[in-house]
Amino acid sequence: MEEDPVGYVLIAPFWLFTFCFVLAPIFANIYLSFTDYNLMQMNFVGWKNYLFMLHDETLKVSLLNSFYFTIFTLPLTMGLGLGIALFLKEKLFGLKFFRTSFYTPYVTSMVAASMIWLWMFEPSNGIFTRMVKIFGFPGQKWLFEPTTALGAIIVVSIWKAVGYYMVVYIAGLQSIPRYLYEAAKIDGASAWRRFWNITFPMLRPVTFFLFVTGFINNFRVFEQVQIMTNGGPMNATTTIVHQIYNRAFNEMALGYAAAEAVLLLIIVFAITVLNFKYGNQGNDLEAA
Repeated sequence: MEEDPVGYVLIAPFWLFTFCFVLAPIFANIYLSFTDYNLMQMNFVGWKNYLFMLHDETLKVSLLNSFYFTIFTLPLTMGLGLGIALFLKEKLFGLKFFRTSFYTPYVTSMVAASMIWLWMFEPSNGIFTRMVKIFGFPGQKWLFEPTTALGAIIVVSIWKAVGYYMVVYIAGLQSIPRYLYEAAKIDGASAWRRFWNITFPMLRPVTFFLFVTGFINNFRVFEQVQIMTNGGPMNATTTIVHQIYNRAFNEMALGYAAAEAVLLLIIVFAITVLNFKYGNQGNDLEAA
């Protein structure tokens, strides 16, 4: 590029797209966070929105719910995705059917999926209520009790995403050289030793990729919360993104919602930096 300026022309569309749809909205949001914008007026209020966040109990609850949701959803989704991938990488009867069955929820609209699970969690005739009644337990108001609502949404989220994790792990498993397993078998390594000493280290880049992207996506959970519980009961399922939406479009406090969005940006950016710093970037296969 230093010798031929045509290179700058070739990458110009990318940088123009990035500026228009990524950088400009971020800087506009940061500016709005210092105002009291509500569609009717916009006044510069300085750090008022950020100071108010320090005393916003609902925001604190939404942050805790977002962390709880991510901490429980991400490891379970990754573990199930890896387990299913290990099972479905072998040549089995009906392999395509099983792979398609597990992947279909991922390409299903979250709105449609949430409506189905609303019926399944229905407190009087839902399938889960009928199941617990079979074993003699009383029916549960899964989405209407603070103790069970967030867990129900976690179940839905795992069901929706596990197919994607399965597909990525299968691709990672198929990239591992077969001769490594053949050499291990000759040396008498058990199935567990082959998994722990070959499969698991060789999947480290895939695991790191899924962990980073999964953490960001889970921390931004919104659709299922909005459709299934609207943040209730008693804010038991409200998340940071749901709070941003609620402040912006229900209370028309767009300036304060922008400040909450800046907080979310800082949290996600900090966690991503920490992941890259302490996650070994998933590329140090030689050390494995």
